[in-house]
Amino acid sequence: MQLFYNPNIDATTETFSFDKEESKHIIKVLRKKDTDILFVTNGEGDLFETEITLASDSKCTVKIISFEKKPKSKYQLHLAVAPTKMNDRYEWFLEKATEIGIHEITPIICDRSERKVINKERFDKIILTAMKQSNELYLPKLNEAVSLKDFLKQKNEGLQLIAHCEETDKKTLKSVLQPNENITLLIGPEGDFSEKEIAMAIDNHYIPVSLGNTRLRTETAAIVACHSVAFFNEE
Repeated sequence: MQLFYNPNIDATTETFSFDKEESKHIIKVLRKKDTDILFVTNGEGDLFETEITLASDSKCTVKIISFEKKPKSKYQLHLAVAPTKMNDRYEWFLEKATEIGIHEITPIICDRSERKVINKERFDKIILTAMKQSNELYLPKLNEAVSLKDFLKQKNEGLQLIAHCEETDKKTLKSVLQPNENITLLIGPEGDFSEKEIAMAIDNHYIPVSLGNTRLRTETAAIVACHSVAFFNEE
């Protein structure tokens, strides 16, 4: 199934048109024509089967034939991950985490962060492309970058975890996970969280966890955590 995206449709929509860029891709690149079937999602769990009624490369119009709703995941995974020095590594994380199954991402700026500014528009496009490629019907939420201090002030429901490399008392991620439980997990920059940041997270009821016996890059740790949680909750 090749999946398309339109955020403005819902169960009451009967017909709609793609924007010029998407219309050109559908008609000129994919060579779709009148009566061809397209599958579309709004990123909110809805899958629409549509039929092309106007095969225009400037305004491809379709009518909705059928509609189905995919239930939400029984758990929600929110990864708060420090941006990496090399942008392409963080973009790889965003792509793969979307394919594996993630619900929310927040870039966090830490004491040892070498990158403190993100291109949210570009990151959003990477997540959207990965969602369509993997035939996922829920679009992960990407938040604006925020300092770790400000992030810790936010209220996050469920299990709150911080993964770090300091030689202190930590539990394994596997040992603290519970089925169908919401999780917020903090992952620091290349230089890891500072001792002050770790203490601050613990003071805010975050549990220190280990992601394995080896030292992982930031983006690798994020993928390991994402897959571990998804695998643990697999039915």
